Amino acid sequence: MIQANSHDDSAHGSHDHGEHHAPPAQFAVRVLRQDAPGAPSYWERHTITRENDMNVISVLQRIAAQSETADGDKTTPVAWDCNCLEEVCGACTMLVNGKTRQACSALVDKLLAENPEEIELRPMSKFPVVRDLMVNRSRLFRALQKVQAWIPVDGYYDMGSGPRVSPANQEQAYPLSECMSCGCCLEACPQFTKIELKKQEGETDEAFKAREQAAFDRGFVGAHAISQVMLFNNHPTGAMNAPARLEALMAEGGIQDCGNAQNCVAVCPKKIPLTTSIGRAGRATTVHAIKKFFDR
Repeated sequence: MIQANSHDDSAHGSHDHGEHHAPPAQFAVRVLRQDAPGAPSYWERHTITRENDMNVISVLQRIAAQSETADGDKTTPVAWDCNCLEEVCGACTMLVNGKTRQACSALVDKLLAENPEEIELRPMSKFPVVRDLMVNRSRLFRALQKVQAWIPVDGYYDMGSGPRVSPANQEQAYPLSECMSCGCCLEACPQFTKIELKKQEGETDEAFKAREQAAFDRGFVGAHAISQVMLFNNHPTGAMNAPARLEALMAEGGIQDCGNAQNCVAVCPKKIPLTTSIGRAGRATTVHAIKKFFDR
């Protein structure tokens, strides 16, 4: 008898569970659009017919194919960035239902289970909007330049085998090497605030770019750049340039601006241990500063 009751309750619970998560035949999509840099933004609503295995990129493709809003008004396709469609390039980052994530791996059925009413799409708020969901991520890459997130080489001729890396260091380095510069950590970071400059009248392109990069360099570099410093500084060849990278982290906008909110590690699509890198970078910069003081 106990078995029968348990089976009946389980079946009943399974039935309710299925009804609760039954996907709708159609769903609403609300997109925050912007026609040009600095232009006013506006909301646009669309109705999409659900298909199996849809992601947010599929939704945007359906919107482009329909060419009209839910009210029947003609409209242009929504602009967005994407490349690989398999969470490797990092280009399709946007705010989906208020959360920063990759559009290619944001599955429609899961989103509708969270919010059956609609799916909301917005561009990242920490970068200047180029158009619609497409943003200018130049500052992200400028931070990597600032901290010299690379290993310089003397040439491209065969220099023989490189130094050996222990299995322990490989295991530590591999998660950091998965960073795809998507910007999710920056979008979620309270210390990383938007920097958007406008070209002044009579200012040359070169002068504007120099002024913009100077502003970027004064702003917080972000968790992605700090983590890349630790990746390259712990490589046997990259370690030769470790002091220069640590100096960059100690400059204005460096690691001292981190407020340890830990939002970055919570939203990283690759689950990179960003806060571990930040902690290690903090220790490394402290040791570097002490050595500099006594080596004067």
